[in-house]
Amino acid sequence: MTTTDIHATAEKLAADPRLTDDDLRHTLQNIDGEISRIVSVRKPIPIDILRWRRVVKHARSKRLGM
Repeated sequence: MTTTDIHATAEKLAADPRLTDDDLRHTLQNIDGEISRIVSVRKPIPIDILRWRRVVKHARSKRLGM
């Protein structure tokens, strides 16, 4: 997933009326929790998790007008 893909996916998520702001917030919390769990057992964080975190953060920013 390239930077362009990340932004395009985030734009689609931000514009999707089926997803609420709470859905995006909960998803981000779940991703952050998974990252914390991985760090606590001293494993490498998969790049896909980091990419999805960036997608969701960007989508939330778009929704909140940031």
